[in-house]
Amino acid sequence: MNQSKEMAKLAYTALSDKKGEDIQIIDISGVSVLADYFLIVNGNSDSQVNALVDNVEEELHKAGYSLVQREGNASGRWVLLDFGDIIVHVFDRENRQFYNLERIWKDGQHVSVEDLEA
Repeated sequence: MNQSKEMAKLAYTALSDKKGEDIQIIDISGVSVLADYFLIVNGNSDSQVNALVDNVEEELHKAGYSLVQREGNASGRWVLLDFGDIIVHVFDRENRQFYNLERIWKDGQHVSVEDLEA
């Protein structure tokens, strides 16, 4: 399994473990040089958004992957975690609908977690 797929799978699992809602994995490798994958998720509360962020950071760190940059606010509305090969966007429900990254990155390919294992 290549590194970006492994990272995306680990991030997906970390988000799923904290009950992130509507986790989307978008392969953007064919349309952007920013990263190979975007993961987009939302939480139901500020504390859940922060728990999702913390769990992704912890699980990828344990696997030996370094966080390149963290953007957003600590108020639990939106946080971007840039790990180089993958970028994880964690929103509250309202901001996810407002920014609608799935629409913006519609040229990317939506993939399932099972596709990452292939």
